[in-house]
Amino acid sequence: MTFEMSWSKREKEIARRAFDAAHEREYRDLLHKTREMANRMQEPGDLWRLHDFLRRTLKDVDEKYDYRYSVLILVFARLVREGWLSLKELEGLGEDKREAIDHILAFAREQSHGHGE
Repeated sequence: MTFEMSWSKREKEIARRAFDAAHEREYRDLLHKTREMANRMQEPGDLWRLHDFLRRTLKDVDEKYDYRYSVLILVFARLVREGWLSLKELEGLGEDKREAIDHILAFAREQSHGHGE
């Protein structure tokens, strides 16, 4: 799914700032988790568990942070849902973009409630 919307210069600045802040938060969290795992390592197999965790997690993070404007609404909704971004950080985006994000978040909540979460 893509959203073909027009982005003003101001919206692009807000979007970039929010995107970068969420990306930084998630990488800092990953760094913290990696340090914790490394500090608990005692067996040679622990190195492979750390390797597998990092490979999987870095791949997921890299795929998630897609700055193409056609998918940025979906990216922002996901980041808000996962707690890496707040709706407040998206203030200043046009009403069309905020409504689209709200709609996606509502749909995600509805889906998660329907599956016993």
